[in-house]
Amino acid sequence: MPIALITDFGTQDAYVGIMKGVIVTLCPTAPLIDLTHAIPPQDLVAARFTLLSAYPYLPTGTVYLVVVDPGVGTRRRAIAVQTSRGFLVGPDNGVLSGVWPNDDRVEAVELTHADYWRGAHPSATFHGRDIFAPVAAHLANGVALTQLGPTIDAQSLVQLPRPAPVALAGGWEGAVQYIDRFGNAATTIPASAVDSGPWSLTVGTTTLSGTTTYGAVAPGTALALVGSHGFVEIAINQGSAQATFGLMVGDRIQVTRLPQPPSTAC
Repeated sequence: MPIALITDFGTQDAYVGIMKGVIVTLCPTAPLIDLTHAIPPQDLVAARFTLLSAYPYLPTGTVYLVVVDPGVGTRRRAIAVQTSRGFLVGPDNGVLSGVWPNDDRVEAVELTHADYWRGAHPSATFHGRDIFAPVAAHLANGVALTQLGPTIDAQSLVQLPRPAPVALAGGWEGAVQYIDRFGNAATTIPASAVDSGPWSLTVGTTTLSGTTTYGAVAPGTALALVGSHGFVEIAINQGSAQATFGLMVGDRIQVTRLPQPPSTAC
């Protein structure tokens, strides 16, 4: 059973390698998939979006280990969640909430059974090593979710707010929800909102025509398109939309459906 990792630890320090060492000690056969360790420090929203984007493409049964945890050592809960496609392990701070609220099979436990930790006295600053990594390994080994701790109501799990798109006359209003390393800005507008004809996107005072791919415009030109993650995206061909427009997560945008071009059929 694969274990997929998302952290904000970076690669300068040994934290990721230590977690992997704990995992392979307990489950040597588990394939380890590094989704990313470059989440900006303490950026819960970026971690949630990354999990949401990756979740449909990994094998059913995958254990998703998400450690972006500014509240480590506090009263925030450590949790594991079983869904129809696998398991989620991490802090109860909203990083897992891009996935489980949309699943029709959700069971959750609080990770209180120390037999499944690395030891009875975990570090107050590295639950990734001492709680989450060993729990992920035990799940990959086939340990039942209910052995890890008491069941908790899934509705009590923390959800990060994500503004839902608002329907307008002739379009939608949404917001930037994630900016990748290229400076492309994914919005909250889903692909389904723009799949029925031509459209445009307005950001600030700039209106961009919707197109299909980056290379459809000249280098340095701004465009709007549906990204591989399934959301409308603001981009610059071979440039940074974030830098060009000064974009930040939460900035509002509008998508407008355009009239269909007249038919040229005889």
